Amino acid sequence: MKYSKLFDKNMNLSDKKFKQIIGVRKDTFKEMLDVLSVAYTEKHKRRGRHSKLCIDEILFMTLRYWRDYVTQLVLANDFEVGEATVHDWIVWVENVLVKCGKFTVSGKRELLTNPNIEIVVIDAMESPIQRPKKGSEIGTPVKENITQ
Repeated sequence: MKYSKLFDKNMNLSDKKFKQIIGVRKDTFKEMLDVLSVAYTEKHKRRGRHSKLCIDEILFMTLRYWRDYVTQLVLANDFEVGEATVHDWIVWVENVLVKCGKFTVSGKRELLTNPNIEIVVIDAMESPIQRPKKGSEIGTPVKENITQ
């Protein structure tokens, strides 16, 4: 399999830095890459145009989207593809990884029943903003009638 420069660059990072930057451990990344490689060859088995991006670049792009939540336009610019292409690849990667069943997130029931999981509640209630009353002279602009 042909890997990109991006793959070589990131695989030379330490495990800790790789996890901080990419969002998953190296072994998890390699498992994801294996699953996606099989699905990609299956997708292009008979025919079909191959992507400009390598499969590892597609996975990096998707993980960056999930990790940093950058816009798809930014990813399109960084990876030099169209914005629609970025969207299509992210959706494809999500579907393949969910379908394989190896990479799942614990559900709500697991969060409620597992005593080892700590739940933190954040109060993000909106606060009212004081604004001047309508019709009051404070804050109401003066209308000037300029006729010449």
